[in-house]
Amino acid sequence: MTSAENSEPLLGTVAIVGFPNVGKSTLINRLTESRNAVVHETPGVTRDRKELVCEWNGRRFLLIDTGGVDIADPTPLTRSIAEQAQAAIAEADLVLFVTDAQSGVMPGDEELAAILRRARKPVLLLANKIDDPARDSLAFEFHRLGLGDPVPLSALHGHGTGDLLDAVVSMLPGSSRQEIDESAIRVAILGRPNVGKSSLVNALLGEERVIVSEQPGTTRDAIDTVLTRGDRTFVLVDTAGLRRKRRQRQGIEYYSELRALAAAERADVALVLVDASEGLVDQDLSVADVARKAQCSTIVVLSKWDIGETKLEEVRPRLEARLRQRPPVVTLSAKTGRGIARLLDRIEEQFEKHTARISTGELNRFLGELRERREAPARNNRRLNLLYGTQVTVRPPRFRFFVNDPALITRDYGYWVENQLRERYGLQGVPVAIDFVSRG
Repeated sequence: MTSAENSEPLLGTVAIVGFPNVGKSTLINRLTESRNAVVHETPGVTRDRKELVCEWNGRRFLLIDTGGVDIADPTPLTRSIAEQAQAAIAEADLVLFVTDAQSGVMPGDEELAAILRRARKPVLLLANKIDDPARDSLAFEFHRLGLGDPVPLSALHGHGTGDLLDAVVSMLPGSSRQEIDESAIRVAILGRPNVGKSSLVNALLGEERVIVSEQPGTTRDAIDTVLTRGDRTFVLVDTAGLRRKRRQRQGIEYYSELRALAAAERADVALVLVDASEGLVDQDLSVADVARKAQCSTIVVLSKWDIGETKLEEVRPRLEARLRQRPPVVTLSAKTGRGIARLLDRIEEQFEKHTARISTGELNRFLGELRERREAPARNNRRLNLLYGTQVTVRPPRFRFFVNDPALITRDYGYWVENQLRERYGLQGVPVAIDFVSRG
């Protein structure tokens, strides 16, 4: 969501709203010089609010992307999208109202314009998809929306976006919330489709920040949301559901999954959600493996505990047998709120282990105990000797153990050392890495 390199306050918050398929996501990608928003020809791809930092001439502001607002559509999901957009408008210092100049003023544009006039927020009206500057006159029709002079631009080709950013920076108040620094705990919420990831985010926040729907695959982007608890800051990343088989993913789902994987790679802790009403399935184990490969410290969360029949004693042995990290398990119900506080406590504990450093002296005492506890492997009358070790990185922890000959390390012995290290220092669920290297 935010850059950790700069803790200066942002200039303000800008919300982008508009009718479906007018080019909001393309504009976001143009303004942020990224591919963070999913861009696809299907209307309604962006559904939740998503926050990104935009920089222009050394000045930075928060950009809130929203789903396409079709107020006339009576479906529950579309109503939720409209509510999310209205919430973004309420938070914003400035609203960018995107319209499609090629289609002209649509009925939905008029309804959204009425909402913006009632909100009494500064608005820049954008007439998008004017790919030829000679056709800027297409923007004139939008004067009738009563939101001031429309700004002609092409998000796709960049025409007019520099002038737009100049205007945005000049209209912002000059202060906003601080950006998130490296002390924040970044938490990726992973799971197969429809296991309750968005419901968990909303339960943690105590508000309807992410759309919750019974329709699988509602979340298509990785959505970053900040939660403050006491003096601790969490950045929660709700992600698209991860499907097990690659052939099941195509089009939007494929790109959404890539974003979910990227979200896991920048997280410290991954919550792997398992639907307690269905029990632990192979696809859940595949999701946990994604967290391991992304180097996240992992917690398995049995969600929907209020309606589930799964028992902890059924889950733990299978997890320990299949997952090398042996992650801790937390039960909760997002619906009733049971277990939410305990989950936050456990996230903090995992983060402390994820970022902890073990002193060289302590590690060498530990290696001495290992030498006494089990005879090291040998080959050709030469026996492995664990000489000394040190921790080389944190977040996650990585260790370098010096030995007389790395070729003498067997797979079994290497796993045993890793498990002993995990057991000794409480690193269950933490992605421990050990490099066995020659002293020379």
